[in-house]
Amino acid sequence: MSKKVFIYASAVLFLILVIFALGRTKLLQFSAMGAAAATMVLPPETVTAAQVKAEVWENTLVATGSLAAVQGVTVGAEVPGKIVKIAFAAGATVSAGELLVQLDISSEVAQLRALDAGADLAKLNLERAQALRLKNSNAASDLDLAEAQAKQAVAVADGLRATIAKKTIRAPFAGRLGLRLVNLGQILREGDPIATLQTLDPIYVNFSLPQQRLGAISVGATVRVTSNPLTDEVVVGKITAIAPEVDAATRNVRVQATLANASEMFRPGMFATVTIVLPDAGQYLVLPATALLYAPYGDSVFVVDEKKDGTSGLMQKIIRQQFVRVGPARGDFVTIQSGLKAGETVVTTGAFKLRPGLLVVIDNKLAPDAKLAPKPDNS
Repeated sequence: MSKKVFIYASAVLFLILVIFALGRTKLLQFSAMGAAAATMVLPPETVTAAQVKAEVWENTLVATGSLAAVQGVTVGAEVPGKIVKIAFAAGATVSAGELLVQLDISSEVAQLRALDAGADLAKLNLERAQALRLKNSNAASDLDLAEAQAKQAVAVADGLRATIAKKTIRAPFAGRLGLRLVNLGQILREGDPIATLQTLDPIYVNFSLPQQRLGAISVGATVRVTSNPLTDEVVVGKITAIAPEVDAATRNVRVQATLANASEMFRPGMFATVTIVLPDAGQYLVLPATALLYAPYGDSVFVVDEKKDGTSGLMQKIIRQQFVRVGPARGDFVTIQSGLKAGETVVTTGAFKLRPGLLVVIDNKLAPDAKLAPKPDNS
């Protein structure tokens, strides 16, 4: 019985010695690893960086507007008649007074010849009556009757000439015609449309601004207008009118600007984006928006500082986290109201993998191209 106890005791003691030896070995290994980790220097992280710049940004307001013709009308028939001549082409440019459509005036011309003959006869009768009156050979009433008949004959002839003029339809002002709405031989009724006529150069852009912005704008202020998102063309104009009243429903004030439109790129009815340039420009500290780390407790950036290595004596780039106050943004840039100074270098990409105190290497070969007015390639 004592022999079995001795064997069990020996086995337990051997097991304890084995566990102790393994534990001591692992403890030495962990201690060595900790010492190595304490002396190990992490390789520097590769980042892109940019300097904080002080820039002057113009203050602007952006509104949505609609283009309108300075003069625009639908040319129509004033009197009924049959079309005997169409003297314009759809979409053509015409001058003021240029013939567009001629209605049938054959009967009016014939009547006018008769009326002109009657007016000539009335004039002769008036002259005879005047001569006789000088000789006191006729009554004063005869002269009055001759004068009235002469005036009446001329008035009737002039009335027919006015009808003929109304049947000769001309452009009321210079501009560009729209599509033709009539055909040769068509019988027109009074008011039937013939074609639209628009003056395209210059052209108006109408837009609205909140009443709070009324004090910031004035007649003569510069506006920049774009209408086609597929092109970069911007047309510069001036504010020419501000409505004297504010819309009671929307509390917006209507504004009108005038643009040169020699290329006729803009057409009435088109949508337009209007940028109003305010007179007071502002100076801001600017950096790419990709540099910011947004967090509920505050926005921050990583600032790159240079520090001399105590061992090698070489200058190294080390980062520190700096909390900042962000101001207005424009395009790919943001402004900084506090926390940074002009000339400081901040990390622009790769900041999410960093922590304060890390060494970094700046490589801007793949740095994003930040722009104030970015245009995506797929737009």
